Amino acid sequence: MNIYIVAFLLLFLVPPSSPVPGSQPKQKRDKAEAANIIFKSTDGGQTWQDISQGLPENLQDDGAQRDGFFTNEGGFYLRVENGIYHSKPNSTAPFWGKEIFPDKQGSIAACKSGLIAYNYEGEILQKINGTSVWRPIFTNFPEKRIRNVFETAGGTIFIDCDNGLFRSTNSGKTWKHVHVGGLVGKLAESKGVLVATSQRGIIRSTDAGENWKLVISEGGVGIDVARIEGGFAAITFNTQSNTRRIRTSYDGGKTWQPIDAGFPTETLLVPVFKPLAQVNQSDSTWNPNNNTNLPKQAFISSIVQIGEDFFCGHPDGIFRTSDKGKTWKLILPSIENKVFNLSVSNGVIYAIPRNRGC
Repeated sequence: MNIYIVAFLLLFLVPPSSPVPGSQPKQKRDKAEAANIIFKSTDGGQTWQDISQGLPENLQDDGAQRDGFFTNEGGFYLRVENGIYHSKPNSTAPFWGKEIFPDKQGSIAACKSGLIAYNYEGEILQKINGTSVWRPIFTNFPEKRIRNVFETAGGTIFIDCDNGLFRSTNSGKTWKHVHVGGLVGKLAESKGVLVATSQRGIIRSTDAGENWKLVISEGGVGIDVARIEGGFAAITFNTQSNTRRIRTSYDGGKTWQPIDAGFPTETLLVPVFKPLAQVNQSDSTWNPNNNTNLPKQAFISSIVQIGEDFFCGHPDGIFRTSDKGKTWKLILPSIENKVFNLSVSNGVIYAIPRNRGC
């Protein structure tokens, strides 16, 4: 079981290019230009553009951290060192605008009230709209070790930390500990219902986050949740099959239907995670002496929807289904053995290649 708990923890730790068809993107470029950091598609995955030019070159090696980027109606935002890089969905050259970002805040979140910057030590800042000024916020939050910040359409704030999930219904003046069953990861909201990833699977709340119930549990952790047309999509880890399963729900998260038929099932030889007790050691990530064969489905990363189509990141690349999971088609091959994390803004798909398991 430790392997799956550690995997869950790791989830939280310039002219435009010519469009390329749904095939392997070009990987050889002038060394002075950043490449293969982020791609976008404006036509439902038919063609893809590498829009990395203008970003720091060191991202090609370091990559983007999981909580260092997001999308909203304004486009795609990426935190790099002391800057936020922003690309609008309809942007042409140059792709990226940059604003100053607080040095100590490594993570960002897009809330209804504005951009939030935070770090694991519990320092939280909010950007004053229309300015480059960041001010402290939620200074009375009782915990540190922050993992995620989320705001509902109604203005309820959730902060996830190592000690569980906290909720505020009065703009952060007071906080209530509403979930104590370990870490809670990503949250999604649809028609007043909340779902979230957790260490035990997918949890659900119908009372604005006051109470939570486990709705998908297969012995593994919840990997991803997303709002889709008419409901939710979720990815979980199944410990019996050693695969990540994809499901959708159209009744507010009460029941879930699998849509992952047709994915490649070849196995991969991958290193095994060390025991949880060793996570904080300097060499904590992998044990090079132990390997195991896992199905490729053990590494699918994220699920998004455009129109009637679903898109998912997989070790082989980005797959699309137009028949609710009966068949899946590879539309963008993988790069450097990485898995694409996907997000959507105003019909535009953004794809970031990241190391497997992250």
